Amino acid sequence: MADKLPTEFDVVIIGTGLPESILAAACSRSGQRVLHVDSRSYYGGNWASFSFTGLLSWLKDYQQNHDIEEDMTTSWQDLIHETEDTIALCKKDETIQHIEVFCYASQDVGDSTQESDALQRSLSPKASATLAESLDSAGLPKERHTVYCSSHEAPSRHTERSDTEPSPSPADAVSSLEKEKDGGDETGIQTISDGDKDEDKLGVEDNTEQPKRNRITYPQMIKESRRFNIDLVSKLLYSQGSLIDLLIKSNVSRYAEFKNVTRILAFREGKVEQVPCSRADVFNSKELTMVEKRMLMKFLTFCLDYEQHSDEYQDFEQRSFSEYLKTKKLTPNLQHFILHSIAMTSESSCTTLDGLKATKTFLQCLGRFGNTPFIFPLYGQGEIPQCFCRMCAVFGGIYCLRHKVQCLVVDKDSRRCKGIIDHFGQRISASYFIVEDSYLSKETCSNVPYKQISRAVLITDQSILKTDSDQQISILVVPPLAPGSSSVRVMELCSSTMTCMKDSYLVHLTCFSSKTAREDLEPVVQQLFIPFAEVDKEELGRPRLLWALYFNMRDSSGVSRSSYCGLPSNVYVCSGPDCGLGNEHAVKQAETLFHEIFPSEEFCPPPPNPEDIIFEGEG
Repeated sequence: MADKLPTEFDVVIIGTGLPESILAAACSRSGQRVLHVDSRSYYGGNWASFSFTGLLSWLKDYQQNHDIEEDMTTSWQDLIHETEDTIALCKKDETIQHIEVFCYASQDVGDSTQESDALQRSLSPKASATLAESLDSAGLPKERHTVYCSSHEAPSRHTERSDTEPSPSPADAVSSLEKEKDGGDETGIQTISDGDKDEDKLGVEDNTEQPKRNRITYPQMIKESRRFNIDLVSKLLYSQGSLIDLLIKSNVSRYAEFKNVTRILAFREGKVEQVPCSRADVFNSKELTMVEKRMLMKFLTFCLDYEQHSDEYQDFEQRSFSEYLKTKKLTPNLQHFILHSIAMTSESSCTTLDGLKATKTFLQCLGRFGNTPFIFPLYGQGEIPQCFCRMCAVFGGIYCLRHKVQCLVVDKDSRRCKGIIDHFGQRISASYFIVEDSYLSKETCSNVPYKQISRAVLITDQSILKTDSDQQISILVVPPLAPGSSSVRVMELCSSTMTCMKDSYLVHLTCFSSKTAREDLEPVVQQLFIPFAEVDKEELGRPRLLWALYFNMRDSSGVSRSSYCGLPSNVYVCSGPDCGLGNEHAVKQAETLFHEIFPSEEFCPPPPNPEDIIFEGEG
């Protein structure tokens, strides 16, 4: 039971975000006794994924936590000795702000008789509903207002997955590392391409004729809630990135499946078009002239070993990448593709060196799993922290969700943390403590210069760029639409990623915040989509917007340790998600902290061969 935990551990980790989960797996794998707790009822923190009703429940809980001051259940002052101080932890998560929910889909129940009694009147499609109104309009039965994850256990394959949905067998999940040794599959990552037979299981229909768009209603979205896996943070995995390397090395990849990102898009002159990635794509492209194709290939070849030709860019090292591109005799068309779709940067904030490095990374990742550099985890980004938590549990880590920590106990003389006191009043001792930034109090973070990320999650009825196949995973960077604004990254996911219901698309928008998320992102939404109720005479030019969520998320990725006040020397802080497309910052942070704590240990080594394991008592 969670109220009768062991009183001593080597490492206590508070928060189950990606860097904390990687650290938990690494510590447990190296033989440390690990206690991994989270006050939330789900794994992942701000890296989590939710079903549609799970997301609505999360929004409602978030509002209630802000409106109601939480009381601790057990007084802990009597457990503190005279030689000890305490550092109180934050009682409620304040990393999400400016939440706004819009519902544009019809609330006509239609065939959804099962939900008819639960649903109320339609929201006004043109106005943003308040959070309470939008949640009440869902009419969710109480049993759906729970996140399906029990405490004090290792994470399941996916806590939100439909009970009726077939679960992939472990044998099908990932190619084993043995294949790599035998010269088979190069990696331990199993990806599913659009041509795989699994598409039939997902109900994918690929018709050459343009079908009439299905009418998706709000009751249908509620009924098909578990078909959605909606990420709080929008990221992809670089096929040659550090997270892929870590998943393969540690064999954690066997717990997950991935799908190739099928296309890179560009937004230029109000139109969305596909960007050629591979050499074959470049020469088959109808968007580029033959001269442009040769110019592009020449520049990309240079970028692959730009370090060997520093004389060609040394005068532009600290100037913007866009300025440098103008000196390379590239057409405006090519400059746009390279800047926004290959380097995926903005004109003002990216230096030449950063742009060349990003372009080289893009090119090096091509061809490993498909014709783009990226792959996406089936069931959402929230799967990845759960995979590492499972590895930690396999090697003896103990997990407790819904488990609040009231304070850290600090020795007055040494200024080292000695233990924690949880909401049951238990005092638990450890040598090292790892805390996710959102758990630290306002006093501890009073000098921290936080940044903000603007996020939007949309549900639409068709792709932003229609093709013969309706199962496309797309990434698009929209350049700044106004002076002073940021470029916006758009990720569109189809139903075969197991993140949305059939005949719908899940769209994530992300940028650095300058205002509220809605103010930052709504101009891009208006360029790409049209609200469902405003479509006249079956306008097929743009996808119809069915539902939208806007929110701002704290970005603590650039915060140094010295910014926190009064932090004991054996307490280490992990940041939440950053605004970047990949997961490199989380992996690097986890590895750096692990080596600070255990400098002589290997970080997430390969698992032992079962035949080499010797159990106690064996001869």
